[in-house]
Amino acid sequence: MNDIDVAIVGLGLAGSATAWALSRRGRSVAAFEAYGPGHRRGSSHGRARIFRRAYLDPLYVELTGRAGRLWDELSDEAGEPLLTRTGGVDHGPGREPSHMVDLLRGHGVAAELLDPAEAAGRWPGIRFTGPVVFDPEGGVLDPEASMTAMARLAAEAGAHLAYDTPIRALEPDSTGVLLHTDQATWHARTVVVAAGGWAGPLLDGLVPLPPLTVTQQQVFFFETKDPGPWPTIVHGETSLDVYALPEGPYVKFGEHVGGAVTTADGRDFVVDPAARDRAIEYARTWLPGVDPEPRSELTCLYTSTPDEDFVLDRRGPFVVCSACSGHGAKFTPLLGELAADLVDGHPPIARFALR
Repeated sequence: MNDIDVAIVGLGLAGSATAWALSRRGRSVAAFEAYGPGHRRGSSHGRARIFRRAYLDPLYVELTGRAGRLWDELSDEAGEPLLTRTGGVDHGPGREPSHMVDLLRGHGVAAELLDPAEAAGRWPGIRFTGPVVFDPEGGVLDPEASMTAMARLAAEAGAHLAYDTPIRALEPDSTGVLLHTDQATWHARTVVVAAGGWAGPLLDGLVPLPPLTVTQQQVFFFETKDPGPWPTIVHGETSLDVYALPEGPYVKFGEHVGGAVTTADGRDFVVDPAARDRAIEYARTWLPGVDPEPRSELTCLYTSTPDEDFVLDRRGPFVVCSACSGHGAKFTPLLGELAADLVDGHPPIARFALR
């Protein structure tokens, strides 16, 4: 029997961050991932995700500030830049530009409110029809480099990391939880479940979760005609409808809404042709600085709660660090710290508590 303080199920962004945070606190940690490093079956793969302060919710604006400081700390400790500050733009009536810029400035962000002509002069590759918020703290983070760095730092601090090692069952006992793999049984006083779309099945009958919806999303990569530099882009005619961001010589584009309902194990990895058509039409209309024929495409998973808030709470020996509703990557190092706080007995953020 292998006995440890904390076991982590899942080594995507949230699980890797939790391993890093707990190992820095001197905990004995073992982390288990069902697939290989950087696999493409979940929500954490790829080389680019948006970091932004620009939310319409004060809680998330405050949390992004904490996350940004931790990204800088992680980059310093890893010895490589993991977050590139490109700046970010939000536009469309659903983004409530005037309200958003006031909210950002109230949290110390030097945000600007630009008219469409001024914004087009700065970013000629993007079409604007109304006021534009510029968030100078926005940028692009590298998920795969970040997971690799956090896993390395955790291992250097003594964490045991096991890839290609699915957890077959979680069995609570009087002093913690037994974790059964194909090779061995481990015992942990606390288990952090950071398994994304697999969290629901793993915790079924153990922790009462809110309704979680797993959807297969798709993203498309357009070659740029305008050399940039490109900011990150969030566009909402109704709310947060679509996003785009630079990734190497491409602009990566995706829809935040919709997606085919599936399961983590039952998805088909097939890009929806209707979504591809919508992406092409969007690029033709709103992104004159790209070639509107996608150069590549892929699918990924969202695991969403009804209100798109995160779930970060503890029940008995289980800490739930999922789901992130399609907007959690930017919070990665903070999610690890918050999960570690729950392991240490601190109360959850009220909005993220299980109810």
